[in-house]
Amino acid sequence: MKPEENYSLRGYNTFGMDASARYFAKFTNEDTLDALARTKEWQESNPLILGGGSNLLFTKDVDKLVAYNQIKGIENRGGDDEYVYLRAGAGEVWHDFVMYCIANNYGGVENLSLIPGSVGAGPMQNIGAYGVELKDVFHELEAYHIEGRYFVKFRAHECHFGYRESVFKNKFRNQFVISRVTFKLRKQPKFNTTYGAIEKELEKMGIHELSVKAISDAVINIRRSKLPDPAKIGNAGSFFKNPVVSASQFEILKLKFPDIVSYPSGEDYKLAAGWLIENCGWKGFREGDAGVHKDQALVLVNYGGAKGKEIFDLSTRILSSVHEKFGVDLEREVNIY
Repeated sequence: MKPEENYSLRGYNTFGMDASARYFAKFTNEDTLDALARTKEWQESNPLILGGGSNLLFTKDVDKLVAYNQIKGIENRGGDDEYVYLRAGAGEVWHDFVMYCIANNYGGVENLSLIPGSVGAGPMQNIGAYGVELKDVFHELEAYHIEGRYFVKFRAHECHFGYRESVFKNKFRNQFVISRVTFKLRKQPKFNTTYGAIEKELEKMGIHELSVKAISDAVINIRRSKLPDPAKIGNAGSFFKNPVVSASQFEILKLKFPDIVSYPSGEDYKLAAGWLIENCGWKGFREGDAGVHKDQALVLVNYGGAKGKEIFDLSTRILSSVHEKFGVDLEREVNIY
């Protein structure tokens, strides 16, 4: 397997940044992954493993191998009267996997409809939306140890899932390539409609009998109304995590900012990062081709010709202004390269 040289990554990241990879190669199964791992281009540097490119901001060229995960396929691995186990290739488009589940009336991922990216990125980020996180439907994953060149399985407790976190983002960062993920889905779905505007959207749609398809359609409608399509305007969805503050800090903020948007999170409170950013005056901001989306302050956008560093610098200014006004530290959700 011979990687290509000086390869443009513009079509491989949803921000549309025209970064260049020194080397680039695709792998489509476990054998081609192992073969690629034995090339000198892989062994001479820690490769960048690329999935859907939907949670990544390139601020410079990649002076090493970029390995593009294209392991596909969805398999029914059996189950029981209550659950079915589906094993999906990490290179599958996440939304395509969700649509497969919807078509078969398997419940659990309908609230995660239209999240950009690949199946393999799901457990890395512990993706979540509208009251559901990937950990709620996760069974196990298979991953390739980059240095040792062997495959290993991880069960849920070994992934240390947290809010947009997993062991693959910290302790095992850049040590494994996720190859396949197995999900545990309900044959008799249990519906979650209490978060966000789902119930209001279902009412607007005239839905009186809940189904996984109805909830998926509602979520898709909401996301399309609030978030820009990366095919039309470069973005990576939510750029920042919703910050979590202590109950005592929340009470102080609530006294000063009565309209602050928050959600209980155990004994703490999760604040809406978009509300914080909007109330610092950033919503709709544009400087050159770098900006903040006009409808959703949580989304930074590339209007066509922005450089990655311009997006990054804008995010730094937003972090500073939120800290100055609210005393709250935001954290970037997007991976910066």
